[in-house]
Amino acid sequence: MGSWMLSAGVRRVSSVLRRVSSGVSPGSTRFGSGCQERLCWPPLSGDVDRFGGVTVRDFPPDISEDEFSELLRESLGRWRSDGRVAAWLHVPISLSRLSAAAARLGFSFHHARRHEAVLSLWLGPGEDRLPAFATHQVGVAGAVVDESNGKVLVVQDRNKTTNAWKFPGGLSDLGENIGETAVREVFEETGVRSQFCSLLSVRQQHNHPGAFGMSDLYLICRLRPLSFHIDFCPHECLRCEWLDLTELAQTSDSTPVTSRVARLLLYGLENGFQNIDLTMEQMPAVYSGLFYQLYHRRLPETA
Repeated sequence: MGSWMLSAGVRRVSSVLRRVSSGVSPGSTRFGSGCQERLCWPPLSGDVDRFGGVTVRDFPPDISEDEFSELLRESLGRWRSDGRVAAWLHVPISLSRLSAAAARLGFSFHHARRHEAVLSLWLGPGEDRLPAFATHQVGVAGAVVDESNGKVLVVQDRNKTTNAWKFPGGLSDLGENIGETAVREVFEETGVRSQFCSLLSVRQQHNHPGAFGMSDLYLICRLRPLSFHIDFCPHECLRCEWLDLTELAQTSDSTPVTSRVARLLLYGLENGFQNIDLTMEQMPAVYSGLFYQLYHRRLPETA
């Protein structure tokens, strides 16, 4: 073997050893550019949705901004060639530095939830047709009616500037059904156990100060009491009582929506709740294995 071949072999072995000692796999080198060596990261892979978009959730943990920028640029070219119409990046907060690199290639924030930010980029023809992120919060209250005496459970919130009577309630948790929220919130605030019967009303309000300026849906459910002893939460409630529905419908010490629903409940007591109830029916969704809840007035048995 010639001396130049031996020398070249030594240099190659030394180069590999240096990369191994620095934590770089020999197979990860791509080429040298000047004095800098660039790594050959595996292509970004993601899940393709039914709309033709691709969603990426896995990223190399030790990749730099510059390396990620080049990797993302190459991936975008491949996705466009494959006819993808959108790209979604679920970037964990521990890799938030990658968001800047994505922004330089046209990505923008779509939404963020706790430990990750989701960035999006429209790749299809024409204007951006990606849906906006969910912009509503859902509040649910429970009107627990004692049909034996015409009374309903009401509270006065401790954190309100005006201490008006209202039905106990709060925000629905992610993935929680409306009726479950009403039952849970009533118990947490008042100590009274109850059972969901129906949906009574829906209030829609935009630019809600308590929803970060977004929109708010407030739903009131009719509940049947399973217990009657009050043990209210002093951190949330100032007062809690079983109040006569007639008094609640007429008093000025209640919110407008509470008075209106109290009148609705009075009508139900006198003429039958079937005239005011929107009952719930669970039905199979078009997505395989999923279900949804449909709230509607029940049809007569003869229909």
